[in-house]
Amino acid sequence: MIKAVLFDLDNTLLDFMSVKKKAVDAAVLAMIEAGLSIDADIARQNIFTIYDKKGYEYQEVFDEFLIGFHGDLDYKILASAIVAYRKTKEASIILYPNVSSTLIKLAKSGYRLAVVSDAPSREAWVRLYSVNLHHLFDVVVTYNDTGKLKPSPEPFNRAVELLEIPPENIIMVGDWPERDVAGAKLVGMKTAFAKYGDVFNTKDSGADYDLNNISEILKIVEKNHQ
Repeated sequence: MIKAVLFDLDNTLLDFMSVKKKAVDAAVLAMIEAGLSIDADIARQNIFTIYDKKGYEYQEVFDEFLIGFHGDLDYKILASAIVAYRKTKEASIILYPNVSSTLIKLAKSGYRLAVVSDAPSREAWVRLYSVNLHHLFDVVVTYNDTGKLKPSPEPFNRAVELLEIPPENIIMVGDWPERDVAGAKLVGMKTAFAKYGDVFNTKDSGADYDLNNISEILKIVEKNHQ
């Protein structure tokens, strides 16, 4: 019987990669306007190369990009990038279709809700408040809570501990099979793959269920609640 539903945050509840791309584009244009002489496509490629190596939560990406390009840090150009990035990111954060209505229906039906995210605590909470989801979750576990990234079992075990619900009564919904699905399975949870947020063209998620829309979790938990 399912009593709680865990969700990854980025690319599961929020269209994170769309926001990231828009924000980086804005930062690149701002740096060029501030005097950086570089092709926009080349700058964009270099920034995402850094993200791929350091992770998409890396906070010093523009510092590293400018040092690599210039050999030193031009604070005028750095400031232009940071401000443009933040403004665009804040204005562009959007939920996937049916996220709010699905979470509200789950909560009203008595299911405990939680987020298990690799994002730092500050960034995770800012995103949740930005889309007005902060009040819907009983538990939010971020990287800062355990110091471990998924698929380590520690973030999932922390959620189990805080929810006070056995893992076999919990289902995890996430977009990254190697982290969300694999990690949840390690602790004995049921799993659902957020196919709608997949950026890797996954062929076989290994999850118990694949979701084309987040609303499909409603029938799954109802079926497993009996």
